[in-house]
This record gives sequence, structure tokens and C-alpha cells, in this order.
Amino acid sequence: MSWSWVLLLLVVAVAGLLRWRRTAWYWLTFGVTLASLRVLIRYASVMDACGLTVPPSRWRLALTRMANRPVPESRPPRILRLRPTRTGLVVRLKLRPGQDAFDVSAACDRLRHSFAMYGVTSRELRSGVVELRMTGYDVLKRVQMPAKVEREPMRVPVALREDGAVHYRDYRTVPHALTLGATKSGKSVYQRNLVTELAGQDVALVGIDCKQGVELFPLARRFSALADNPDTAADLLDALVQHMEGVYQLIRTEQRITADVPDAEIAADIFDLPDDLRPVPIVVLVDEVAELALFATKEEEKRRDRIITALARLAQLGRAAGIYLEICGQRFGSELGKGITMLRAQLTGRTAHRVNDESSANMAFGDIAPDAVLAAIQIPTDTPGIAVAGDSSGGWARIRTPHTTLRQAVNVCNRHADRTPDLPALAPFRPVLPNLTKVPAPAVEPAPATV
Repeated sequence: MSWSWVLLLLVVAVAGLLRWRRTAWYWLTFGVTLASLRVLIRYASVMDACGLTVPPSRWRLALTRMANRPVPESRPPRILRLRPTRTGLVVRLKLRPGQDAFDVSAACDRLRHSFAMYGVTSRELRSGVVELRMTGYDVLKRVQMPAKVEREPMRVPVALREDGAVHYRDYRTVPHALTLGATKSGKSVYQRNLVTELAGQDVALVGIDCKQGVELFPLARRFSALADNPDTAADLLDALVQHMEGVYQLIRTEQRITADVPDAEIAADIFDLPDDLRPVPIVVLVDEVAELALFATKEEEKRRDRIITALARLAQLGRAAGIYLEICGQRFGSELGKGITMLRAQLTGRTAHRVNDESSANMAFGDIAPDAVLAAIQIPTDTPGIAVAGDSSGGWARIRTPHTTLRQAVNVCNRHADRTPDLPALAPFRPVLPNLTKVPAPAVEPAPATV
């Protein structure tokens, strides 16, 4: 056997091993070249089979008849650019006259099979230009965030999308969000990853964790205020409402509406104020919102109405004052009482992890993206962290948060503890951090002896 055959067999063996054990490495070494050749060679025939071609124009037919030549074939969309990425290919197409972006979107599943790719999604960039994002492997199976991720004030990366792009949480664009998910669906890891990314920014974190603080209190060094029971949560939300009113008074004072002030310098929210006067933005994280809405007595019902009213006011008015809501729960429907649907209407961002029934998915997407409901209930139980993210525009995508352990989150929060702002209105709710002491194990009755 010649050395060329030995080298070829070695390359094939290495490619097979990488495809089995390290799919991302296989894509970067072999897959991207093979996929690019496959797309370029099959492009014309695949587009014709998928119905994405148009017949020749009349003037071309007239020239053909005058020159006595064969009738030209139908033309597919023109490839403007083919760009390899770390997870797939990005193909930009120029549509022919008579074609529509919806035609390309409807054919994405057929294009996936024809080009032997793992996934194909499309989006319209501008009139007549469509971008196809093709993924060469399952990027959500083992989430690896890019080494260089854009981070801006109030815009943090939280997950990876199924098309290989980074999913961002942009508070300037989507002020308030709702996150749903059943037990062990990855909802807590999503919230933990969000806190980890926000810890390095100039922002105040406020937490409400009615599970006695087991989720958020380990991260307490980076929180300006924490509440671990409904009674404290009610007082904390009232203090946030008072803080919001004070911020609006500051904005009103500094609006500077005079004839010589340009329109762009008129203050309408905290980001229009000078740096020395701008209040710090506040992100309020509510874990298990149902614990704030349930009641068993008349006194608890009064407390519940007080909490929901404060949350609704913050959702309606808090954006300009720099107060943003992150509400998490297993269910968020009308069975939680009056005011819940009004609050949900203000939560623009929607994220649904695995849910146990279709009605829970409808609570998240039924009013904005009905197609996402089916995708949410099809998330398997053995893939925690996978979720469906959507917004009021009707668009949605499958995402998965990288696994962040509690120890990693604690280390990040402790590292950025010096960024924790002291807000006078929230001073009574600043978490107390005593020295750690050994907690005795709970008493467990011995099992009865068997005869």
C-alpha cells in the first residue's frame, strides 16, 4: 500500500473520530469545506426542486427566439455572499423578481435535507435580500459560547441560539421579561447566568426569592436588596415604587425644556441625564412569582393585592426610571388572581423552558407567537436548559443557556461585590452577611425496624 493511501486512511480516521467525539472541531477542520462545496455544487438543482426559481424574463425569451437558441433555464436567487462561521454557514441571497422571503422561509426544512445540514433558518435583511443561517451540527447539545462576545451597558449574553448566534438580554430594548419552566427545566440556571453577566456592570440587583432565599442569597454580596418571604417582598416593592417616583422627580427637574436646548438633550429617562446625576439602573429578579400571588387568609389576600399592584406599577412605569423586571415562575396564568394578566401584558420578553402542559406554554406565547407553543411543549426532559425565547414581534428561537454552577456564580458575584451600589431607599433590605457557621443537619426519624 502506497503512502498516499495510508495518509488518506489516516485523514478519514481522524475525521470520523472528530465527528464522533468533537463535533465542533470536526466542523472547523473538515465540515466547513465539505459543506461549502456541497452547497455550491447542488445549489441550482436544489433551488429548482424546492420551487425557488423563476422562469426567464420575456426579454430573455425574445432574445433567445431571435438568436435561435435553446430556451434558458429557470433562475434561482443569486448568491451574494457565502461566509463560514464557527457553527455553520451564512448565505446571503438576492431574490429574483416575483419571489418573496416567505417562500424561502417555508422551504427551510427542505433546504436542510438537501444540503445535509443540521438546521436552516432564514430572515429578511431588507427588501429583496434574505440571509440563510445554516448550522452544521447541534450547537445546543454542548453549549460553547464564543470566546469574544459583545457586552454593552444593559445588554448581556445569556444563551446560544439554535442557529449558532448569541442570544442577548437587552434591557434598553426589552425592559421586562417573563421566564417560565417546570421543575428541573433549567430555569434557575438561566437566572443564575443572568446574574453572573449583570454582576460586572454598573447596575443594582434586587432579588425576591420566597423559597427562603436558597436560590439568590448565596449571591447576596452583589445584591443591593433581597427579600426571602412575601411580607418583606411587599415592603421592598413599595420602596421600589417610592424610589421610582423620586427618579421621576429628578428627571422632571433636569428636563431643561428651553428654546435653546436641542431636542436630543431633553431628558425623558435616566439615560438622558448627565453622568453625574444619572441614577443607577435596577434589575429586579423575582423567583417563583406564584408564591407572591397565593393566599389563604384575608390578611394574605390584602398583602397579595399590594404586591401585584406594586409589580404592575413597576412594569408600566419603571422603564424610564431605569427599573427592569425579570419574573420567573412555573405558571403565570389567570388562576393566580386579578391583576396577573395585566402584569403579563407588560412583560415583553418571553422565555419558556420545558413545561408540563400546553396551557403553561400558552401563558408565555399564546398571545404573541402561537407557533412557539408547540416548540415549547416538545422540549425533552433530558435536555435541561433548552428554552424557547420570543417577544411581542412574533419571532421566536430555541436557545440554551451554558451550564453555570452555583459556585461559579458565587465567585463572580464576590469578585464584583465592590460594584454593589448603596441605594438609600433600599437600605433596610440590604442583605446581612454574617460569618458562615456550620448548620446542623435536620433531624430525621429512624426508619422502623423490619421483622
